[in-house]
Amino acid sequence: MKKYIKIAVLVLIGIIIIGTFVFLYQKSQPEETMYHTMKAEKTNLVQTTVATGKIEPRDEVQIKPQISGIISEVYKEAGQTVKKNEVIAKVKVIPELGTLNAAESRVRLAEMNGKQAETDLQRMEKLYESKLVSNEEYEQTLLAARQAREEIQAAKDNLEIVKEGITKNSASFSSTLIRSTINGLILDVPIKVGNSVIMSNTFNDGTTIATVADMSDLIFRGNIDETEVGRIHEGIPVKITLGALQDMKFDAILEYISPKSVENNGANQFEIKAAITVPDSVTIRSGYSANAEIELQRAENVLAIPESAVEFSNDSAFVYILKDSTTTQVFERRLVKTGISDGIKVEIKEGLKANEVVRGMKKEAI
Repeated sequence: MKKYIKIAVLVLIGIIIIGTFVFLYQKSQPEETMYHTMKAEKTNLVQTTVATGKIEPRDEVQIKPQISGIISEVYKEAGQTVKKNEVIAKVKVIPELGTLNAAESRVRLAEMNGKQAETDLQRMEKLYESKLVSNEEYEQTLLAARQAREEIQAAKDNLEIVKEGITKNSASFSSTLIRSTINGLILDVPIKVGNSVIMSNTFNDGTTIATVADMSDLIFRGNIDETEVGRIHEGIPVKITLGALQDMKFDAILEYISPKSVENNGANQFEIKAAITVPDSVTIRSGYSANAEIELQRAENVLAIPESAVEFSNDSAFVYILKDSTTTQVFERRLVKTGISDGIKVEIKEGLKANEVVRGMKKEAI
């Protein structure tokens, strides 16, 4: 019995040793690498670039007051439409003390001069009726009285403007009523009732009462790299994609390329603008981030293969042509001349014929 056990143990050890040698031998043999292959075919290629930017209205106006004061009424809010000359807010004038005193003093002085002019006129009329003075003297006195009356009215109007910012005679042209200067949509109303506002002058821009824009006329504003700006021109079509509406594309026409570059993160870029066509059923808001896809170059009915099948070395390009696949894949390295690329496929101008099979990626890598 012990003899049979020894024999079985020796046989088992022998099987293990032989199996180990077989395994090590198989591992030492080079594995055959298999590649995906594809045919060179005729197709159309379009090389494009993408410019990043945002959507904004072509006409965006900041409404500013024509007089300083405090906001007493706000009639509109952001998101509402407004027509030209429609009132957005009302300003209550807070008169400056020195200006107010000067205006009141002018009224008092005008009234005193006016009273004296009226007295002189009454005297002159009696003398004129008695034919004791000439027509010229009478007319001069009458003119002085009329001028005194005008000065009284002007002084009173000035006092009203200083106190109220408006006169009774010019209520329809009141500078205290802040009106829109265009038809459009109110994008922002940064003021509230009680806020102090100042009119624009040489030393400051003034307080913005509201921002109004014509949202029916939108443009894309973005930047394009200097390496690509030479291949585009005004009038070419552009496809706009919005971050907020990713499933939609909008047609646009490139209408402006800046003649001067700006530095952006170390790269020279040029500003571009494109007019967008927006369907009436779609609402686009000012400031949406957007990408503009611009066509740089197009090639019709050219021979092309996947760009991943091309090996680039210095200034040369090579492909591997399938020569034999009966037992193992055998490839031949061949120099080719490439053309434009759309990022997926590349044009082959020389060195390859239609329907020739080229090597792609390793199957293990897929």
